[in-house]
This record gives sequence, C-alpha cells and structure tokens, in this order.
Amino acid sequence: MAPPPSGGFVTEYLQQNVASTLEGGFQVLMLVSYRRLLTALLQAQKWPFQPSRNMRLVQFQAPHLMGPHLGLESGNGGGVINLNAFDPTLPKTMMEFLEQGEATLSVARRALAAQLPVLPRSEVTFLAPVTRPDKVVCVGMNYVDHCKEQNVPVPKEPIIFSKFASSIVGPYDEVILPPESQEVDWEVELAVVIGKKGKRIKATDAMAHVAGFTVAHDVSARDWQMRRNGKQWLLGKTFDTFCPLGPALVTKDSIADPHNLKICCRVNGEVVQSSNTNQMVFKTEELVAWVSQFVTLYPGDVILTGTPPGVGVFRKPPVFLKKGDEVQCEIEELGIIINKVV
Repeated sequence: MAPPPSGGFVTEYLQQNVASTLEGGFQVLMLVSYRRLLTALLQAQKWPFQPSRNMRLVQFQAPHLMGPHLGLESGNGGGVINLNAFDPTLPKTMMEFLEQGEATLSVARRALAAQLPVLPRSEVTFLAPVTRPDKVVCVGMNYVDHCKEQNVPVPKEPIIFSKFASSIVGPYDEVILPPESQEVDWEVELAVVIGKKGKRIKATDAMAHVAGFTVAHDVSARDWQMRRNGKQWLLGKTFDTFCPLGPALVTKDSIADPHNLKICCRVNGEVVQSSNTNQMVFKTEELVAWVSQFVTLYPGDVILTGTPPGVGVFRKPPVFLKKGDEVQCEIEELGIIINKVV
C-alpha cells in the first residue's frame, strides 16, 4: 500500500485502499492469521489520521509571543510546536534558519522527537513559511495538460518570469483585488524552497540545494499579464498579496515523491483545477539547474513550478475572481491554503 495522503485526499485514499485491503485479505487468510489481518485493517484506517512525523516548518505569531516565531506544524492541519521555546538560540525567521543549514535542522529534528507541548491551531496566526526571500522565480507553461488547454506546444526549455517578494502573504491571508485590474485569476502551484546557496548547479546535485516544498497561489491579473505592459508578465503577477504561500515548508525528506502529488484548486468549494505534479514538463532538478545558470540561488529563494489546467482565463466564457470569493489551493502531503478575495 502506498504511503497515505493527507488533508482533503484522505477519504478517497481510504475508499480505494481499505477496499483493496479487504479484497486482498480474503485471498491471503490461509497465510496470515486473523489477528494480523485485523491489525493491518485497523492500521489502514487509522494511519492517515495519526499526527505526521514529517518535518513541517512554519513561521507563526501568537498573542502571548513577541513578533514572529519558528515552529513545527504537528501534522497536516495540526497545532504548532514552538521551536524558539525549545531552543532560544534558534533564529526566529525561516531565512536565517535555512542559512544556518544542518545545524538548525538537527535542532528541529530533536524537537520533533521530543513530544513537546503543542499550541492549538486556533491560538496562532500562520505567516508565509518564507518571507522576504531574495527572489521569487516563476515557471510558465510547465504542465503538459495546461499546454493542451491552451492548444500550444510543450516548451523545449523552461519559461521563466518572476514576482516581487512583496507579493508574498500568509496561507490564510486575504487576496486584495487591485482597482487597476478586472481580470484576476487563480493558479495553484507547487513551490520549491531553496536551502543552500548555489550557482551553475548540476541537475544531479540540485536536490542538495532544496530545503523543501510548500503550496503557492500564483494570483494573476490577466489584463496586465496578457495585454498591458508590452505583454511582459511581471506587473500582472506581482500586485501586493498575489503570492500566498504555506501553510508549512515540508522538508524534501518528508515527501515520497514531489513529482507525483495530487494538486487542486477550489473556488467557493467548486473544483476548478485538478491534476498531478507528474504532469510537470520540467521537474525540480531541471528547474534548479536551469535557473542557476543565470542567477545565484540563495537559501529562502522560492521557485513556483507552474500551474495545471483549469484557470479562469481559458474558460468559455472566461471567469475571474470577485469580492467575497474563497480560493483553496491544496497539494497532497503538503496541505491547503485558503484565501478570501476582498
């Protein structure tokens, strides 16, 4: 049985896997004792709901704490362990944490194993897992099915653009509709967070430079992206609040395969994007190698790896976000971010 997913994909997982476990169970009853079979079935149902032992790094605030703190999300959707309370010498920002590399990661691992008190989720405010990075790099047309949606050829090399870091907001923050645009659209994306400085990184060495992954919402003003500003994409992508990130930076060793994760976006509860990261044209290793030919990558840099089909602009007729809408971006194993449009 495959490792269990988390979040909104649990029900589907149970239906598929518990059913198959039951069917297979009758075939192997002669070989497996009743007690062992029963135990396996109970674990199959119980496993997805257990607190994750994964490393899920967060930045958060709480009323009783001064300023931002670093923490560990105790499982997808769980409360928060205060890393700065566990070790007051740890930095309080993710950027500094990542810059210190293995030294700080080893402290986080000890905290994860220490069964520490957990702050209830209702008592903390989640910030973006990375704030004020040196750069936010974005990749266009990086899903095979998204290219088909537009009836354009699959790119032969990555299409790179950027957002300014000032567009980053937290996983549950509001997205502000700018008065300059009437065509604001949604895009769920897998985001890579760099953990180690590098230039001209080989694809075979790329994962050594990656800290982990998070969920991104690449909010896009299509009028400014596609028609204004000489059709340069930057301004349409980088209005304030146009880059919600979170809820956690899930370390690379906590994910079985970042290129085989269900990815979806819902607007007001309706699924508008649903795909899998196995549809990515250029995987993480290729993107890190490609981008680092041009620029030095620094700890905390974020790479948004592209969006699957289902965006509003290519619907017939086009659909755009309006005041009061709620957008949920979810990626299997990473979690869900929820942003109200105001």
